[in-house]
Amino acid sequence: MGAKTGQQYIDGVDKAQANVWIDGEQVKGKISEHPAFKGVMKTQGELYDLQFDADKKDYMTYKSPTTGNQVGTSFLQPRTKEDLEKRRTMIQTWARHNNGMMGRSPDYINAGMMAYGSASEMFGKQDPFYQKNMQDYYEYCRENDLSLTHTLIQPQVNRALNSAQLPDPYIAARIVEKTSEGVVIRGARLLATQGGITDEIMVFPSTLLKQSDEENPYAYAFSIPNNTPGLKFICRESFDYGKSNFDHPLGSRFEEMDSIVVFDDVVVPWNRVFALGDVQVCNEAYNESNAVVHMTHQVVSKNVAKTEFILGLLQLMVETINIGQFQHIHEKMSEVIIALETMKAFVTASEANAKEDRWGIMTPDFGPLNAARNYYPKIYPRFSEIMQLMGASGLMAIPNEKDFASELRPDLDKYLQSATGSAYDRVKLYRLAWDVCMSAFGTRQTLYERFFFGDPVRMAGALYNGYDKQPYVDHVKEFLQRSEQGSLSGIGK
Repeated sequence: MGAKTGQQYIDGVDKAQANVWIDGEQVKGKISEHPAFKGVMKTQGELYDLQFDADKKDYMTYKSPTTGNQVGTSFLQPRTKEDLEKRRTMIQTWARHNNGMMGRSPDYINAGMMAYGSASEMFGKQDPFYQKNMQDYYEYCRENDLSLTHTLIQPQVNRALNSAQLPDPYIAARIVEKTSEGVVIRGARLLATQGGITDEIMVFPSTLLKQSDEENPYAYAFSIPNNTPGLKFICRESFDYGKSNFDHPLGSRFEEMDSIVVFDDVVVPWNRVFALGDVQVCNEAYNESNAVVHMTHQVVSKNVAKTEFILGLLQLMVETINIGQFQHIHEKMSEVIIALETMKAFVTASEANAKEDRWGIMTPDFGPLNAARNYYPKIYPRFSEIMQLMGASGLMAIPNEKDFASELRPDLDKYLQSATGSAYDRVKLYRLAWDVCMSAFGTRQTLYERFFFGDPVRMAGALYNGYDKQPYVDHVKEFLQRSEQGSLSGIGK
């Protein structure tokens, strides 16, 4: 099949009829026509269609090494730095189309699946059978251009206890039994973004399991179709309220949806199992395969596009109400400019210092990417704050599209005009800013960026503990030693 079109993506998800629940009701019929999902599925379809744009096809797709079909570049196994650049160009083409507001567009998981497939030997440590499963699955994803959701986190019931110690050991999804058909899984996982509007779900460990026998039933890695019997997606309230693109310019297009995933004795076929019942293998998978590096490269590349959008939006607000002469505006805008250039530098450095890993894959330098994924969760909330400070009451005076179509139009045209244009255009811009920094969609984006890679405190600890600080300590010690020698020499004179 190779790379697919947007319509093929939509038709595939509609045909699958996954068990998706929202507002207490099961979704019936075509999910692409449901009010909560039609906007984002339309946008995701547009991403797939970009693979066939005549001006972009050379970097959006590449020739499959096994079938010769054109397949999506997000599945590319980079062998050179030029391959990394090509993949980043593809990532940012999609990200600029959605303004970086779709954190789980298909290229995110695809980059990780590529890494796992390339490092399939790692899964074979437990059993060669799992190695073949991973090799086959990566190729299956690539050749069919699958869209994947994923889930890593266990329910937050009692953080002082591990899942095996809870009153019900099946709150967190765990292995029930092994049968001739496959592995039976029961319990729940958090948090599948785009759950139910993709083809399949990748269920991997979070790397936080403790090394103990009681944790082994919670250790597994597998992927299954979203319509597998017993698999259920329970969605939160939708932040697409069915409003127009004028009223909710982001929420109406990019509301990805987050869901709880319930496994009611789901049978995972043996050919879809990649690791099973071994905490050590599961905890090592993310880092040893370098999936963490390639997925972070995708995220940081996406966040460059997101920051470009924020900068452009803020500058247009400055020009619209003519506040560019004030120094406090310069200071706030410079914060965003610095953030953008910093993120661009992180990506550039990671690609410039890329090296081939043990699996033969050209892998970005994780140092700058790791810094970026610790930096962005702190700076993105500041973008929202800056937008609120600059927008002020303008973010409250935002009548909707129906108001402009009513007899109120003359009043709105007179009192909401801007220094550079009409009231309609001014409100349209400010509704966009509101959807970034104040709406349910916008505040979800802020929370999402805060915790994209997990607990920021734990991440900071991992950065500190994993960073090689010794060369710098040695340099300071050497300097102190030289200073001491110099002082002794002066005393001797």
